[in-house]
Amino acid sequence: MRKTHKLTLTAMMIAIGTLSSNLFYIPIGFTKVFPIQHFLNVLSAVLLGPFYAVAQALCVSILRNIMGTGSIFAFPGSMVGALLAGLLFMKTKKIYMAFFGEVIGTGIIGAILCYPIATLLLGQEAALFGFIPLFIFSSIAGALIGVIILSIFLKKKIAIFTQKETSIK
Repeated sequence: MRKTHKLTLTAMMIAIGTLSSNLFYIPIGFTKVFPIQHFLNVLSAVLLGPFYAVAQALCVSILRNIMGTGSIFAFPGSMVGALLAGLLFMKTKKIYMAFFGEVIGTGIIGAILCYPIATLLLGQEAALFGFIPLFIFSSIAGALIGVIILSIFLKKKIAIFTQKETSIK
């Protein structure tokens, strides 16, 4: 895939993430859970690679915060998940590894990174592992949608996969 195609696809994913953030978020405490971001992270990690996945996650997080539909917790959660999903997929070429990368990166590592933000920057009382259940639930839901859609693309031999060796297993 050429660089122009990658940039265009990244921009489209940023637009989808930003526009859908008004419709599909779950406010829980002082966080806003957004499963669509995890779907986009898996999609961009598989189709575009880790760099574009992190760029997409960063841009969506910035735009969501500007629009008031996101929180500061979107940054560590979405970006770490996108990076780990992209790296694991790049290493293995297995879609399910992008799923695990997203869930571990966002649901565990990103959630733990949110603790200092909550306590130091926002002055909120938070348990160290308090974000993990929320982030894991959201990342599993969104990443599963991504895996299902990518599996359908692969089975239907959508043109985007004709240039890559990708496997569902």
